[in-house]
Amino acid sequence: MKLVVGLGNPGSEYEWTRHNVGFEVLNLLARRHRLLFQSGRKLDGFQGPAPFEYAVHPSGALLIKPLTYMNRSGQAVAALARQLAVPPADILVVYDDFDLPLGALRLRAQGGAGTHNGMRSILDSLSSEQFPRLRVGIGKGVGSSGTDAARHVLERFRPDEQVEIEISAAHAADALDAWLGGEDLPRLMTRFHSRQDPGSGRN
Repeated sequence: MKLVVGLGNPGSEYEWTRHNVGFEVLNLLARRHRLLFQSGRKLDGFQGPAPFEYAVHPSGALLIKPLTYMNRSGQAVAALARQLAVPPADILVVYDDFDLPLGALRLRAQGGAGTHNGMRSILDSLSSEQFPRLRVGIGKGVGSSGTDAARHVLERFRPDEQVEIEISAAHAADALDAWLGGEDLPRLMTRFHSRQDPGSGRN
């Protein structure tokens, strides 16, 4: 079994904020396949400590949205991984990255958390960096750290940015479908590294 985890914060007030791109990609993927998210309490036999929503992808994978707020995302992910015996290599995490230009996509097989608190929670909870991740660029705000950055990631996209981020979310959903269909990461990295930042060499 595979898990695809989208990171975000629960609640309508956070919809289409920059920090919720992971949720929005999974919402798009679910709509594409006519799936409904339901409470993790309905997942047969699950006895985990943290709330989440899930949908079952046609491949049999679980699409997971932790409902713990960003900083504790790893609680639900680690509990699911343990109970379902899913190794880190079969857990792909989708999340926002303000160090990437708006709409840029970066897929990697492993790595650190950078400045992202949700990813740091998952790394700590899994005690591993050896899992794939798909970063979606949200662009930098006025500042690159501290209160400016914290405010920036909780803002909604401007109208002139919304079309671009929705296109990138659709490409991200394409990448997830391909991964769940068995396409290997090196090929996916070639296909989906962003058109917005060609030739930069960043990964």
